[in-house]
Amino acid sequence: MSRILIAGGTGLIGQHLSRKLLEQGYEVAILSRSKRNSAYTLSYFWNPDQNEIQKEAVNSCDYIINLAGANIGAKRWTSKRRQGILESRTNPAKLIFNNLENNHKLSAYITASAIGYYGAITSSNIYQESDTPANDFLGQTCKEWEEAADIFARAGIRTVKIRTGIVLSKEGGALSKLNIPIRLGFASAIGHGKQYMPWIHMDDLCNIYIQAIKANEMAGPYNAVAPEHITNKDFTRKAAHALHRPFWFPNIPAFVLKLGFGQLSSMLLSGSRVSSEKLLAAGYSFQFPDIDSAFENLYVNKLS
Repeated sequence: MSRILIAGGTGLIGQHLSRKLLEQGYEVAILSRSKRNSAYTLSYFWNPDQNEIQKEAVNSCDYIINLAGANIGAKRWTSKRRQGILESRTNPAKLIFNNLENNHKLSAYITASAIGYYGAITSSNIYQESDTPANDFLGQTCKEWEEAADIFARAGIRTVKIRTGIVLSKEGGALSKLNIPIRLGFASAIGHGKQYMPWIHMDDLCNIYIQAIKANEMAGPYNAVAPEHITNKDFTRKAAHALHRPFWFPNIPAFVLKLGFGQLSSMLLSGSRVSSEKLLAAGYSFQFPDIDSAFENLYVNKLS
């Protein structure tokens, strides 16, 4: 069976994806800043900040999945932080490519990207993969992130870009943070609440990566978002209902988030619809196509 190398394999998505790949019989290796082999996965050392990598890692695999990148929502977007976010996405791709030997036949390079490609805006558009990147921090970061992957495509390696929405998981991530005020009984829409929240269940996201491995015809960008479009207000109301909590508080004013998060608040206060039609046309079938089915799965045994 093929060996998959995952950069960023120790993160939330990487761990979930590794388990799914192992279940399907793939051999999994990860790139990590601390070498720690498990009973099931190999670990190779790398440090993209110092341009260091075990060359054997990239030359002993059949596929590379690059999930590396600093958490975009962890801190305020100072100038230094913005530069770090960008470099954490572009430098790893360059490091991996520069250490590929010419005679190594890589079947595909699959990289994470984000729906931030379309910008932190709320509009009437339903964005598709053919749309141009937004001229804001998120849009330009994603543009350069994807351009870093294009060096693989120019070398004749099948390259797939997974533009990911808000990932919903039982283990943590965005949903665990969104649940805190809801569980406390303070379920409120953010800002005007009409901004859309393109989302995807963790299982669907990992299955999309696996399809990108198997489907040789997949290449270029794909929006990894559920087919259902939902606003922040409806998302919060349905989450409150699933957790048996009230939804009646006034909306959280935009200025409160701007004071607390600065420019980072634009991610919370804006959002447009994003199309998953290209992914559906590629033959992908969503396990969780709507928020009701996703919440039914995510909140099992978590209602107390």
